[in-house]
Amino acid sequence: MLTIHTDARGHALAVRGEWIADAGPLADVVAAHPHARVREWPGILTPGLVNLHGTELLEEAYHPDPREADALGTEPLTGDALANLAPDDARWGASARRGVQRMLAHGTVAAACGDLRNRAVRDAVRRTGLGVVGRTGRPGGTPSLDPYASGLPVEFPPPRVRGSAARFAVFDVRDEGELAERGAGTCVATVVDGRLVYRGR
Repeated sequence: MLTIHTDARGHALAVRGEWIADAGPLADVVAAHPHARVREWPGILTPGLVNLHGTELLEEAYHPDPREADALGTEPLTGDALANLAPDDARWGASARRGVQRMLAHGTVAAACGDLRNRAVRDAVRRTGLGVVGRTGRPGGTPSLDPYASGLPVEFPPPRVRGSAARFAVFDVRDEGELAERGAGTCVATVVDGRLVYRGR
């Protein structure tokens, strides 16, 4: 079934399966696909974000399970705290899945990673559908689930057009300027491979 996603500015993306079937002003997209379901979102449609610290956030940090909050807290563990925890493969895989979910909640559709050496992390990330892009060296800045808080220029994938992958995010802001000011915590929806993988409450 074809679904049209539209934002407060009247921009629209028509999604069929894993691909963008059409893109443009809402009136034009609806006219071309009159039987499609229309899903209206507040804010702005974007191609989503690329988090430049994929390795640091997924393979060099442990994301506690909510059931571990009393003992470990809720923030990612790094450094000595991570070394003392010494997660086994099962915990690493579960941590990576939670880390990806937290990235998706910030509108991230791809993460820049070096070679992921931990197989449990690598397999978990692959199964989530999060895009992985290569990188050389470390990007600098501060690893953060919110790319706007990293201290680096924020990277977006190319604009979504007909025939491109159905990967995008919606932020409840007026425009890109407000998004930069308020950050990626304003995400209300993230779509990966045509699937709604995050929806804000």
